[in-house]
Amino acid sequence: DNHILSKLSRKFEINDSGQKIPFLIKYSFISSEDKRFFKHNGIDLIGLSRAFISNIKSGYLKEGGSTITQQVARLIFLNNNLSFQRKIKEILISLILDFRYSKNQILKIYLNNIYLGSGAYGINEASQVYFGKFLEELTLSEIALIAGLAPAPSIYSPYNNIDLALKNRNRI
Repeated sequence: DNHILSKLSRKFEINDSGQKIPFLIKYSFISSEDKRFFKHNGIDLIGLSRAFISNIKSGYLKEGGSTITQQVARLIFLNNNLSFQRKIKEILISLILDFRYSKNQILKIYLNNIYLGSGAYGINEASQVYFGKFLEELTLSEIALIAGLAPAPSIYSPYNNIDLALKNRNRI
């Protein structure tokens, strides 16, 4: 009846330590979303402080200070409602996640679940939607474009604004 029943896509195995995340994918997302990913324990006080000051100066929510771990907490356990209570829960869950899982496991959960626009949940679906390729076939340019979708998939979508998508890709 022209309805999607299920999507079949490859996912990273969370508990398989032998399965590596491709280098370019790993560091494209880390450079885009959480430069200090390997240095903090789930929350980045420097990033939170910077975002807080920037948002106060601008008078509106200009940027977020969430780490990849905090985004995983929000994706799996919470929602996107902007509230102080949700942020506190997100921080607590992030600390627990960082204690319980390795950085690679957290990154795999993130890459499997992040919404990247056009109905694509996870990097594997995004590689099919945007380029019609398997993950292993993507070029650095294509990986950077997909990583650039993470902050705001509808804004940075190459389908909506190719110039902005390319500008963000080049930044990454």
